[in-house]
Amino acid sequence: MTGRHSGRHRRPPEAQATYREVFAVREFRALWLAQVLSFVGDQLAQVALAVLVYEHTNSALLTALTYALTYVPPIVGGPVLSGLADLFPRRTVMIVCDVLRAGLVTVMALVAMPFWGLCALVFLMVLLGAPFTAARAAVLPDVLEGDRYVAGSAINNITHQATQMLGFLAGGAIVAAVGTYGTLAMDAATFVLSAVILVGGLAPRPASKRRERDSLGLWRGTRDGARLVFGDLTLRALVSFAWLCAFYVVPEGLAAPYAATFGGGAATVGLLMAAMPTGMVAGAFLFSRFVRPANRLRAMGWMSMLACLPLIGAGVRPPLWGVVVLWALSGAGSAYQIAANAAYVVAVPAEGRGQAFGLAQSGLLAGQGFGILVGGAAAQVLGPETVVAFAGVLGLSAATTLTVTWNQIRGGVIAAMRKEPPPDAAPADASGRAARPLAAGRAVRRSAPLP
Repeated sequence: MTGRHSGRHRRPPEAQATYREVFAVREFRALWLAQVLSFVGDQLAQVALAVLVYEHTNSALLTALTYALTYVPPIVGGPVLSGLADLFPRRTVMIVCDVLRAGLVTVMALVAMPFWGLCALVFLMVLLGAPFTAARAAVLPDVLEGDRYVAGSAINNITHQATQMLGFLAGGAIVAAVGTYGTLAMDAATFVLSAVILVGGLAPRPASKRRERDSLGLWRGTRDGARLVFGDLTLRALVSFAWLCAFYVVPEGLAAPYAATFGGGAATVGLLMAAMPTGMVAGAFLFSRFVRPANRLRAMGWMSMLACLPLIGAGVRPPLWGVVVLWALSGAGSAYQIAANAAYVVAVPAEGRGQAFGLAQSGLLAGQGFGILVGGAAAQVLGPETVVAFAGVLGLSAATTLTVTWNQIRGGVIAAMRKEPPPDAAPADASGRAARPLAAGRAVRRSAPLP
């Protein structure tokens, strides 16, 4: 960090950073480009998998199960493995995870294997995403400070959603052109390029903790992270806002069976899957560029309700264009995660970022996976329209309850964010990361929210 905290360059806490300022930071450009490559490869592979499974099984449950598989690994080891981001240099953690994941995807592309064998490799690949995402989320406040961090988070969110949108729309055509194995090979290449970019563009930093590097130390770190987050009312509320994704992500997991109700194929699936990311891109841009930092926190609860409310409209079985509009509105509301991420960063001590971010993201991904899996099972009986509407009702109820609590405590958070952080402090992140919904990083679809 080369004097970026000097008094002359310090910004007033309420000053809004521009995207140009953020892209002027070399290390951020490296993180951003690595993110773009990762997301593009993942979205292409995900469309291929969703279409392939549904075409061969004609089962909403198995399709949702495959989709949920990209979220389930954090339940098993996400919170524990995220502690690696505090015990080892974060740059090293990201590079090693990229190299290992490139190897796993290469095996998928080169070796024919049964469906469940493929699922096992996908599981391991996503599991490695937990320490990568935690490390990336934890290092971002070291790269960007103040409202630059919020602007950088917004850029990451917009990038994530834009690549999802474009990947879903173009995925069908690309898979048809290069085939399933060719698509997997492209995904492996993105991991390799990401690692190369991080080697050359991100400065090495020492590990934030000097602690026994063994499994016992990781479990203790997980326990400490849980105590940190759940023992504080503000952090508990912010992480709960991030985990609301579990409700409004359900439609994406049911896109294939939902498209079938309109008699559509891969193109319709891609259109539906792109609706929410499109709304998120628009919402994140408007929310980060035209709403002042304090007002973002004031509007956060209402926007979380907007993320769930439009889904209830699926119960009246609107035409395809109506479904696309409703899902896009839901995506726009989910931009509240930007404010949640920023507040989370402010509230979490620097030495505990990896665990706090990892816990938030792991819970987010696990909740999304569980929501999609339950939604797929319910859709077998009730149909996708009814399940999406029901997810909207449950999400709106949870968001309303959280908003009531948030409105009672947000004053202290706003006051804290208005104070300029000390030289070595980092801005806060609300969901665990600072960019999209608490999930950030590259967690295979990683629709989420956080760094």
